[in-house]
Amino acid sequence: MRDNVSHTMFARRRSRRFRLFLLASAGGLAAAAFAVAPVELGRPFVALPGPITAAHAATEQGQGPAGFAALVAKVKPAVVSVRVKLTERGGTNEQVLPIPRNSPLYRFFNGPGQQEQVITGEGSGFFTSPDGYIVSNNHVVDGAKTVTVTTTDGDIYTAKVVGTDPRSDLALLKVDANKQFPYVKFAEQAPNVGDWILAVGNPFGLGGTVTAGIVSARARDIGNNPYDDYLQIDAPINKGNSGGPAFDMSGNVIGVNTAIFSPSGGSVGIGFDIPADTAKMVIDQLKSKGSVTRGWIGVEVQPVTASIADSLGMNKAEGALVDQPQPNSPAAQAGIKAGDVITAVNGEPIKDARTLAQRIAVAAPGSKAQLTVLRNGQTQTIDLTLGTMPKEQQETNAQSPQSEQSQQPSSEPHLGLSLAPARDVEGSGGQGVVVLGVDPNGPAAQNGVQTGDIILDAGGQTVQSPSEVGQAVDQTRSHGRHSILMRVKTAQGTRFIALPIG
Repeated sequence: MRDNVSHTMFARRRSRRFRLFLLASAGGLAAAAFAVAPVELGRPFVALPGPITAAHAATEQGQGPAGFAALVAKVKPAVVSVRVKLTERGGTNEQVLPIPRNSPLYRFFNGPGQQEQVITGEGSGFFTSPDGYIVSNNHVVDGAKTVTVTTTDGDIYTAKVVGTDPRSDLALLKVDANKQFPYVKFAEQAPNVGDWILAVGNPFGLGGTVTAGIVSARARDIGNNPYDDYLQIDAPINKGNSGGPAFDMSGNVIGVNTAIFSPSGGSVGIGFDIPADTAKMVIDQLKSKGSVTRGWIGVEVQPVTASIADSLGMNKAEGALVDQPQPNSPAAQAGIKAGDVITAVNGEPIKDARTLAQRIAVAAPGSKAQLTVLRNGQTQTIDLTLGTMPKEQQETNAQSPQSEQSQQPSSEPHLGLSLAPARDVEGSGGQGVVVLGVDPNGPAAQNGVQTGDIILDAGGQTVQSPSEVGQAVDQTRSHGRHSILMRVKTAQGTRFIALPIG
């Protein structure tokens, strides 16, 4: 069977009809789509030698390129198709081909007569050095038993996986051969929106295919992880294009094709590329040590909303609000506190929590960083040394406190809450004020406060009783603010909530 299957991963957005799709394909079943995943910005790569004069001159004059033939001839030999064998036995097919045991098709793929199965996947890649290093996507080679690459000349080579990085969805492969391969280099500068680009890859296993378009947008977040920072392009790319390069008009790789936004799995002119600077940072580490380490300061942060900005007396809703520093983390050791708003890193403004994650992650562990922090209305700088991001972020399974009370609860009418000191509520830990009841029509309920939550701080002050919460509300109102910032411990963790107080 030669139909293609594209493998869905994890970025479906429930509120939209459209879906994100990986661009690799696996042969063996009728076509069925599977959604995407991967990161961050760092620093660009080196340009290819030799200008493409006709296209370049036309672009300089603002008339658009006269044609792409010279550019294609220059870069296409460096692009390869990547073919992987995913599994060999029917006993493991269920992981790759999710056929229910009660399906009449199950026995054809997992029965006694199908002990030896070969499930293959196809994607794209490109040489980045003459000695055979190839860049592709992690999801192209993930779980592969063997990997082969085919050049534009039809030569076939076995490749080994040097290293992969699931967070950025990048992989580095290596072909060992007694020859020099044509290769391309990454761009030194990020492209501008509107710049011409060419995408080259192996859609549907057809072999080297070229499409043209422009850069549609930069810094796209497609909901895959905190480091999303994709280029959006409109050059048509399809399943099988994963891992292929997108070129500027000088033959520099400006991005690695990774995902498309589509209602059906086919291209509609909305594609996403891992930027060259991100790819270079990741590939350099994979090449030198086979894995990727990222900078880490150890803080839980959230965006600064308009209501939070008002509660803090900020003019703009920007920066990253620290919920809490992790124990013994670089942030905790440097003196970062819950309630701090990180507004800049090394002098570069931090727009939101995602920007902070990107800036820190692309920095090398052990390097120095200077954070600009807003604390109690005052700006200060804090120096720290970045740690190494843990490979696994452990999740805490905190239990909601019991709603048993040893004394009559108090109420906070402005917020719609029934409160009691945590020290009087069994299982609450003794710190803060426990929420025993929530008015469903009050501002607290509308902002996600639930029974069992524990208010730790209100208006920047630690609270231990309902009366202290009321005093914090009155003090915040006296300062002319329309909302109060509270640090609340929930079953999922600690976070800040801005509640309107009128």
